[in-house]
Amino acid sequence: MRRSNTKKIDELIRQVLKENNLDGRLKEYELVNSWEKVIGKSVANATTEIYIRNRKLFVKVRSSVIRNELIMIREGLIRALNREAQANIIDDIVVR
Repeated sequence: MRRSNTKKIDELIRQVLKENNLDGRLKEYELVNSWEKVIGKSVANATTEIYIRNRKLFVKVRSSVIRNELIMIREGLIRALNREAQANIIDDIVVR
């Protein structure tokens, strides 16, 4: 006996998250977790803190050299992170 209204579990989870306005937070979480993949392991290892607030990604790094590099590539980094998250999550990056 086959049911005609069956759905995959990932579709159901996404539907529930969207109905409860939690899908944006999930995308933010995915974006933060993709930091190492987008920026590279050596820069990610120098990152001590990363979080999103008000569509801004806040990144704290230990190295002034890396901080300057991140500031210089800010626009491209925003595009790469949003592309990786498959959504327009952040508008700016604040590097400390």
